[in-house]
Amino acid sequence: MPKVGWPELIVVLVIVLLVFGVGRISKIAGEMGEGIRAFRDGLTGEKSDEKKSEELDSSEKNDQ
Repeated sequence: MPKVGWPELIVVLVIVLLVFGVGRISKIAGEMGEGIRAFRDGLTGEKSDEKKSEELDSSEKNDQ
């Protein structure tokens, strides 16, 4: 099996950058992060900190 070194990785990253562009790559990375976070929360059964804080904010608004 061939070894993958730094030069090969750099070529792949340049090709990906040319195909998708910088803006689209950041959007894809953000969506992947959200997906991984949702998957992890689904496995553990816990909610993320953002969802917990949103629930607290909404309950405080309802109390007022």
